[in-house]
Amino acid sequence: MANKLLITLVRSPVSCRPKQRRTLRALGLNKIGRTVEKSDLPEIRGMIRVVDFLVKIVEN
Repeated sequence: MANKLLITLVRSPVSCRPKQRRTLRALGLNKIGRTVEKSDLPEIRGMIRVVDFLVKIVEN
């Protein structure tokens, strides 16, 4: 079974590029402080890499 990642939005995406905003929306992060749980997959890791300066990641 894949490990889980807890991803929390900690900074505002207001001044980000549209691609970064779309990535946050695809991850389910639309408000500061919102946390989502995702499987630790290469696709999710790639999405996190795009917005790594906006989020905090905790591995379970």
